[in-house]
Order: sequence, then structure tokens, then C-alpha cells
Amino acid sequence: MEVFNAELKKFKELNNSERFSNTDFGIYPCMDDKTTTTSFDAHYIYHPAWAARIIKQINPLQHIDISSSLHFCTILSAFIPTKFYDYRPALLNLDNLTSESIDLTDLRFKNNSQPSLSCMHTIEHIGLGRYGDMLDPDGDIKAINELARVCSVGGSLLLVVPVGKKRILFNAHRIYEPKEFASYLANFKVADFSLITDDGSFINNATYEHAAEQNYGCGCYWFIKLAA
Repeated sequence: MEVFNAELKKFKELNNSERFSNTDFGIYPCMDDKTTTTSFDAHYIYHPAWAARIIKQINPLQHIDISSSLHFCTILSAFIPTKFYDYRPALLNLDNLTSESIDLTDLRFKNNSQPSLSCMHTIEHIGLGRYGDMLDPDGDIKAINELARVCSVGGSLLLVVPVGKKRILFNAHRIYEPKEFASYLANFKVADFSLITDDGSFINNATYEHAAEQNYGCGCYWFIKLAA
């Protein structure tokens, strides 16, 4: 606080503005922002950027996103009509975007009906009760099976989950062995697997072996459905 108080005093001495006088003054100390670079959460910066590039490549008429970052669906909706669903619906109000409630383990879409889907940094939570959902050790598998069911043949499904040394950290999330996770979608091929490492690096076209070495990596899977 000593540095803050010194800067506050100096600023008031310098301030002769009629726009904001020293009587129109309060304090809101921000003590930790004088860094040489801007910090960020690598998982949540890189995976939406990865997904947006793929969706630009796919260029669907409409995109369905289930429970990914709200930053992702709101920005994506500026370019592509987007429908967002979450177990706890978000009260969003933007054109080109709808937001509704849904249960990932019981999707209300028809079989093979959705050509462009994403569900990112979400699957790992299902069944752990963190967000008010039912406790179910296989809740994540049920959610994966539902997403696989509704994805159309030839359609794209973007899934992002923590990867590395396999374990459950109750009630936060699961961490998946990367090759095993890919095997959960038998009728799909992996068009791209990218990785965010423990040290925050982003690697396009990563290997499962590298991903398996992480403690809490982020695996970004672009699946394409081959058969119903």
C-alpha cells in the first residue's frame, strides 16, 4: 500500500483537470497488475480460439454449442447463427443467439440431426454433482453417447477435455487418458487433435503420447462422424 499511497498523492498533485476534479475521487486499489506481460488462463484462451478456426473452416449454416464458455458462443454468434444450451441456462440477449436449458445425458435432438456441434471443457464435470446434476460415475459416457447420437453423419463434433494422467478430482473434474478418450467415439474419426500443455503451450496436431505426459493438459478433439 505504500507505493499505492505515494502514487495516489502524486496523481492528485498532477491532476488539474476540470473533467475529474480531486473532489470527484474514490479509490479502488489494483495492486497486482504491473506485470511485464499479460497473464491468461491457457486452457480457456486457446481452446475457444482453436474451435473458432475450425468452425470458420466448416462454415455451417448453424452451430449448436452445449455448455462451453459463454465468451465462445456469444462471439461466434456474430458470424454464425448459434444455439447455446446449458444445464443452468444463461440469460443471454444477443441477435443470432438463443440460449436454453438442456441435460447433456438426455438431449432432445433427433438422431443424426446436427451437423455442427461443440461441447468444450464440460464433459469432465458430468455426474460429479458440481453444478447440481445427478451423481453418476458414468455421466460423462452418457453425455458423450448422446452427443454422438445427435451428430449427423459427416458432421463435426468439437470436444475439449482435460487430458494427461487419468484420474478423478472430486467434485471438480475428470482427467482423461487422451487415446482412451478418443476411443469413446467409435463411429468417428479424429480430424484434428491439439493440445494445451501444463506449461501453457498450444500445440497443433499433437500426439497422444505427449498429451499423456501432462498432469492437467487440455485435449482439443475435432471428431467427424463416419457412420450412424
